[in-house]
Amino acid sequence: MMTRKPNMQSSIYQGSDGQWHGRVTMGVKSDGSPDRRHRTGKTEAEVIRKVRALEKLRDEQRAPKAGRVPTVQQWMETYLTTIASLKLKPRSLDDYWSKTRNDIIPGIGQHRLNKLEPEHLETMYAAMLEEGHAPSHVLKVHRILSRALKIAHRRRIIVENVATLVDPPTVDETEANPFTQEQARAFLEAAAKRPTFMRWLVGVGMGFRQGETLGMRWKYVDLEAELFHPRWQLQRLTWRHGCADPHACGERLHRFEPCPPDCTTHKGYKRGCPKPCEKSCTKHASACPERKGGGLVFTRPKTKKSQNPVPIPPPFIPPLRELRALQEQERTAAGDLWQDHDVVFARLDGRPLDPRQDWEEFKELLKEAGIDDRRLYDGSRHTAGTILNELGVPLVTIMEILRHTQVTQTRRYVKGRSEQSRDAMKRMGDTFLPQLRPQAPGPAEPVTETKTETSATRAARSRLRRRVR
Repeated sequence: MMTRKPNMQSSIYQGSDGQWHGRVTMGVKSDGSPDRRHRTGKTEAEVIRKVRALEKLRDEQRAPKAGRVPTVQQWMETYLTTIASLKLKPRSLDDYWSKTRNDIIPGIGQHRLNKLEPEHLETMYAAMLEEGHAPSHVLKVHRILSRALKIAHRRRIIVENVATLVDPPTVDETEANPFTQEQARAFLEAAAKRPTFMRWLVGVGMGFRQGETLGMRWKYVDLEAELFHPRWQLQRLTWRHGCADPHACGERLHRFEPCPPDCTTHKGYKRGCPKPCEKSCTKHASACPERKGGGLVFTRPKTKKSQNPVPIPPPFIPPLRELRALQEQERTAAGDLWQDHDVVFARLDGRPLDPRQDWEEFKELLKEAGIDDRRLYDGSRHTAGTILNELGVPLVTIMEILRHTQVTQTRRYVKGRSEQSRDAMKRMGDTFLPQLRPQAPGPAEPVTETKTETSATRAARSRLRRRVR
């Protein structure tokens, strides 16, 4: 007579269909009902192997939760909406969404998380590189996906994070190309002819990021104590739909067919014709009547260290006072058209400067100053760190000025110059050369590749050997 199996003990039997079946009790579900998992196979040994593996996961408390495992697309949308949004800064969250929509979902979005293999990720990365994406872009996609899978593993949705089994592309660190002191002077001389001169003086002379400079407010500029408190930064964020049906909201803007080769509609676009929309497209949020969360906004800096006060160079104080007085005159002239944002660097109507136009002005100033093309970051933050180092400022002090959390990060912003190396070796030579004994001038010996121990002739050496015998 068959007896009842004890609690938590698995059952293995052959069914009427000829297949072998295994039943494993894992515990209880979230609603309180028993969580009993089913495994099947053609042979008893196969089912025993599957049951033992499931029991091991249960005993080690690593078993995935009951229910259907979500796809990569479903989990990424859940992760970005309810998990990452609580921790990431708005700009970083926009970047996560962009790479998820454009790379992760089209590449592996339909795979179930528990069926995802390392080969799927490697195939996607290879396809991205083949399409022309930079290795740094692929590495960012890998890190976003790895973080999302790590959370899924932590919550026991999957047994293993397969992203840890994949080696992402190797990325060579972008070499900084800061201004020399002569280039910095030439750049500021070209900027002095424009109304935005103080913006560039602060960016180059104090090493501020673009967002921090454009988001500088008079409320946080203490001209008496000569301190600036960078509490806010200006960033452009992506608009989000505020309506109930994003797909229907952008219906008039959907375009599902690619542009013809001789397209004239997007002729002036710097990035060429936009990609066709997907069938379930939810983009075009900028045209939504109830749009939210986008445009130019003031956000907090990324780290707490970035909000530390920075001393203002004393020569910068008089021009800042003149700028404030000039802005008061512009406010009076604009009247009701003035939009008060309290920003230090404003347009004629009080609005903050646009980051895109600011970047274009930087490129124009490079041409006017006769400087080769480079990143805006090189012309401001890297330049400030490098010139401070050339002036003999200790690295720890540079770290405080640039508001880095670690000195190793500051070293990446300080680039050694060949002039510094040449000067250092000159001082090294001046240190050791005087200690050498001067030799009396004499006839110069011919330079040969080999030299004998004595200058005696062959006959003299033969006589010496005979005497020794």
